[in-house]
Amino acid sequence: MAEAQPVANPSKAAAPLRSREPIWSLRKPLPSSYQLGLGLATPLLLLALWLALTSGPKPLIGALFLPSPMEVLRVLIRDLFTGERVLFDAAIVSTMRIVLSFALAAVIALPLGILMGAYEPINRVVEPIMAPLRYMPISAFIPLTILWFGIGEKQKISFLFLGVFVYLLPVVVSAIRAVPEELVQTARTLGASRTQVILSVLVPAALPDVFDSFRVMNAIAWTYVILAEFVNTTRGLGYLIKLAGDRLKTAEMFAGVIIIGVIGLGTDALLRALSRLFFPWREGSHG
Repeated sequence: MAEAQPVANPSKAAAPLRSREPIWSLRKPLPSSYQLGLGLATPLLLLALWLALTSGPKPLIGALFLPSPMEVLRVLIRDLFTGERVLFDAAIVSTMRIVLSFALAAVIALPLGILMGAYEPINRVVEPIMAPLRYMPISAFIPLTILWFGIGEKQKISFLFLGVFVYLLPVVVSAIRAVPEELVQTARTLGASRTQVILSVLVPAALPDVFDSFRVMNAIAWTYVILAEFVNTTRGLGYLIKLAGDRLKTAEMFAGVIIIGVIGLGTDALLRALSRLFFPWREGSHG
């Protein structure tokens, strides 16, 4: 007589093996338990290296070439809490210049880019003019903007406007063209006019990509505002950084650069939050 085989416990057989989400998965979000640690690793390492190179009675690098973090921190504290507020006021001036020039660029680039992406004849007329501008060094336009608008505030705004506009326009055109043709044809089949297709299909579908590009344009604008404020101005972070460099006040230069980085990161976080708010359905909007 054959022996009875033991019956396996179904609950044990069905128990899944425990597995940890690999952090090296291709194009997968990083598990939350790793995000903070990996995000802080490089900044802390750089800060430790900075301290090691500039601290002590005989630092490896002199303060003229690389001030210590504590000296830069003292400059920031002095500016914010002792009533001087020179850097703080300069940051407001630079931010307002960027906001104004960015708004002007968006007001023109958005409708023009939509028309260029929707109608090929318009694209053929405008693209030969705009394409070369994207490959020219934007600093070459500083003398021209001075010649056209003088050395006042109009020159700064026009220079920043040009720097943002030439890069924002092709992004809008590409976003409009990336809308699936099936959506356009479906709307046309349902009786939508060309204007209705643009307003109800192309623009809503392209807007998330356009809004995401604002983060890149924001970084470009902060790069160009320093160039704009190096020339014939008495206000702004670029002016203070140049002035500190002329006077060999390296700690003040670093303080100005740090303020630019903080403002840049803050505005980038704001744009990401607005993207999640306006387009919650979009995959990867948390990025």
